[in-house]
Amino acid sequence: MNLVRGGTQKLTPKLNKPTLVTRSTVSGFLLVAIWGWIFVDMDLVSVFAGLDDINNLVDYMLPPSFADWERALELTLETFWIAVLGTFIALVLSVPLAFMAARNTTPHPAVYAVARGIIVFTRAVPDLVFALIFVRALGIGVLPGILALAFHSIGMVGKLLADAIEQADPAPREAVDSVGATKFQSIITTIVPQIIPAFISVALFRLDINLRSSTVLGLVGAGGVGLLLKERLGRLDYSEALGVVAIIFVFILAMELLAAAVRSVLLRQESSGGNKTQIAEPKKTNPKILPPWTRRRVISTGYGYFFIGLIIAGFIAVQVDFLELLGSFGGIFAFTLRMFPPDFVSAWPQIVQGMTETLAIAAVSTVLGSLLSIPLGFLAAANVTVNKFVYSITRVVLVVIRGIPELILAIVFVAATGLGPVAGIFALSIGTAGFLAKLIADSIEEISELPREAVSATGASRLQELFVSVIPQVMPSLIGQLLYTFDINIRSSAILGIVGGGGIGFLLFNSMKVLRFDTTGAIILAIFIVVYLIEILAGYVRKQVI
Repeated sequence: MNLVRGGTQKLTPKLNKPTLVTRSTVSGFLLVAIWGWIFVDMDLVSVFAGLDDINNLVDYMLPPSFADWERALELTLETFWIAVLGTFIALVLSVPLAFMAARNTTPHPAVYAVARGIIVFTRAVPDLVFALIFVRALGIGVLPGILALAFHSIGMVGKLLADAIEQADPAPREAVDSVGATKFQSIITTIVPQIIPAFISVALFRLDINLRSSTVLGLVGAGGVGLLLKERLGRLDYSEALGVVAIIFVFILAMELLAAAVRSVLLRQESSGGNKTQIAEPKKTNPKILPPWTRRRVISTGYGYFFIGLIIAGFIAVQVDFLELLGSFGGIFAFTLRMFPPDFVSAWPQIVQGMTETLAIAAVSTVLGSLLSIPLGFLAAANVTVNKFVYSITRVVLVVIRGIPELILAIVFVAATGLGPVAGIFALSIGTAGFLAKLIADSIEEISELPREAVSATGASRLQELFVSVIPQVMPSLIGQLLYTFDINIRSSAILGIVGGGGIGFLLFNSMKVLRFDTTGAIILAIFIVVYLIEILAGYVRKQVI
């Protein structure tokens, strides 16, 4: 705070480099969004006209029909197993990859580069694109869905685990190394205990994401309840389609509550147990360096056996044996070779048009979703909201919004407003609002109360308090979340075209239908390059701001 003439206090933050980067980023987002709005030829008239069409569609849908509820429940359970097994395979593949991709545990710089490259690629390619490829390679069924979730999840799980390994405290490892432990013993006894909380958190978070993603895999033939939704929409039976969406929503909501409960129990145990590495009393001739059976280890092991049982039950339920799973990698590899060399020439104008439209959809929906999410985020933060009633209502609204996958929203908007990017923008904007508002609310609840108390002591109003002490604290994380959301929206908008929501997805889907796999390879590489460039830019901005 600066003192100005006359003793009046000027409650404005100091202008520095992070502030300049923050303002430049926000301004850049607004400019890109304005360009995107013009590019997709979107106007307020079409927006409000679209609302009338949506209202008409809702009239067709109501009341929802549950005539085929038995099949819907059966496919919903299948969806659950797809998510569980996809997450399990991703964890199995990600753990060794993460150790190879961490600077402090990788065996060689070349291994580090290859491991990081695999992580970036699997994160950049959307799970629905993997599903399209695997359905083409292996046929319709649950196995393509399981593998699609597994391959895409490697990107996120591998990156977060590698970051956790690199951030591990080196002091315990130096102590263990000094007593003559091997490299493997050193990692097991010092680094693994430190990353277990991160591993549990990432695993549950990824399972939560995969439960949502698995509900739409059936739209491309990769198993699950999405297949039934596709059938009902194809017959224009909107009331039964709404019934399927309602079952999907209840399923996602129940899984989110279950995942939150398990996360709370496991992470509380990890937190209360601490991360101290305990070394057994060394024997004179055969020193044994193993973690002791503490209460924390017993509980974690119990949950581990429970999840192992769950995974075995999943393999039995979906009738996929281990040999079939291993054999599928050969079919995928053979099909992948058909996409090489990628053909950028034949469909170059369409690829450029599709990627430009994808970026426009992502930019406009990120900004529109952000405008909706900021007030929702403040109302959903317990420490700055108006009162408990508003807080509770807002949190329920966010759960409802987040419970409906964007691709299902896109199907609804396409049915209401017709094919094109406007439907995709509507869907992604709503999805962004629910996702980003929760992140903003969580960030606000984590701010320090000391600056707020200091500003309140000067006699500032509640509005001044928010602008001077709350927003400056939240702004760095808000910028990071905005970039992260933009990154996610690019991948999401790349698949909206599969259901007619605009973007490069339409060209991707058609290239596979007409067996132009070399063009498919070019499109996937184009998506990867754009997402990777955005990630580099986002990483630079985060480094300057946070």
